[in-house]
Amino acid sequence: MSKDTLTITDNRTGKTYEVPIQNGTIRAMDLRQIKVNPDDFGLMSYDPAYKNTASCTSRITFIDGEKGILRYRGYPIEQLAEKSTYLEVAYLLIHGELPTKEQLEYWTNRIMRHTYIHENLAELMKAFRYDAHPMGMLISSVAAMSTFHPEARNIDDEAVRQKQIWRILGKLPTIAAFAYRIRIGRPFNYPDATRGYTGNFLYMLDYMNERDYEVHPTLARALDVLFILHADHEQNCSTSTMRAVGSSRVDPYSALAAAAAALYGPLHGGANEAVLRMLTDIGHVKNIPAYIERVKKGELRLMGFGHRVYKNYDPRARIIKKIAHEVFEVTGTSPLLDIALELERIALEDDYFISRKLYPNVDFYSGIIYRAMRFPVDMFPVLFAIPRASGWLAQWVEMVQDPEQKIARPRQVYLGPEQRDYVPLDQR
Repeated sequence: MSKDTLTITDNRTGKTYEVPIQNGTIRAMDLRQIKVNPDDFGLMSYDPAYKNTASCTSRITFIDGEKGILRYRGYPIEQLAEKSTYLEVAYLLIHGELPTKEQLEYWTNRIMRHTYIHENLAELMKAFRYDAHPMGMLISSVAAMSTFHPEARNIDDEAVRQKQIWRILGKLPTIAAFAYRIRIGRPFNYPDATRGYTGNFLYMLDYMNERDYEVHPTLARALDVLFILHADHEQNCSTSTMRAVGSSRVDPYSALAAAAAALYGPLHGGANEAVLRMLTDIGHVKNIPAYIERVKKGELRLMGFGHRVYKNYDPRARIIKKIAHEVFEVTGTSPLLDIALELERIALEDDYFISRKLYPNVDFYSGIIYRAMRFPVDMFPVLFAIPRASGWLAQWVEMVQDPEQKIARPRQVYLGPEQRDYVPLDQR
């Protein structure tokens, strides 16, 4: 009769241990019983970058990289992108269920009421240099928000937590828009809640006192879909940072600023920028075959293809490809899109890329869309951070309420020198 256990034989001692298996995992602490001597520390696992280590249990996001599946709270990303809105998806991620009509109206109203930021924070942002990176401004401003709302440290109070969630989701687009306006030397546009979440964001970015100014609904909807696709993605670098920093019981602003800092890195939030630079370097469809050959030789990398998790076509890439065409109908076509389409076609038919499971990911088309909507390249990670905040907050709430979670404290394998005696300076 089979048992949900793993039998381990330590060949150093000949001893056998039986370790329980639960949800396809073993408890790392169960390895500590495996010792050569009674005074040994016990066996540990060594896993750089946490490639095969689960640090938590979660009910938020499910990914099957082999099959190309992404679900939020059980709902396929394809259905949410087609039928839902970003704020409804944010509610789903944080609360676990889709809202009723009344719940969604209240949720949306509370978030949009919190789109204004404190004037002191606006003045603080004006102290940044004109050439400060928008992501650096966003990280600093979010961290500063903790000083405006000191009650946020009371993270065990559900009502207090909820208030901070409304504030963060409401104010992040405003901070991002203000950072952009500082970069271009224009006065701030204050929020207009009547325009909706993404419509208001685009308005704050672009409005120049034009009469009868309107945000194009296709562009607002495209950005809304992009926000849905970026809302959460399981235990990635920034999300695990949100959990790790939050495990110290710090306020959500400080934890979220740390998560945004992790996203700032080029290996995480800067991937779509790398795609855009690659397409620009290729320059023309006729140059693609030569570029592909250089990739095969290891001279160049094919940016926007392959993923740490997905070993199939990224489900978000299929959705975003369709959105790209809708955006270009409004903004006009771009040679970059033609290059991207041909590059994708060639790569998906080439055994070199098929055998290595290098399929387009979400970054392949998102940068092209942002470029078409006239976002500067350094705004790309900011456009990632705004929607990902809902996922970060959902993960943070789940972590705070999980009785198994303690302050994060990874182990290390020490390879330094043994004990040695201090040598006085004049004897060295």
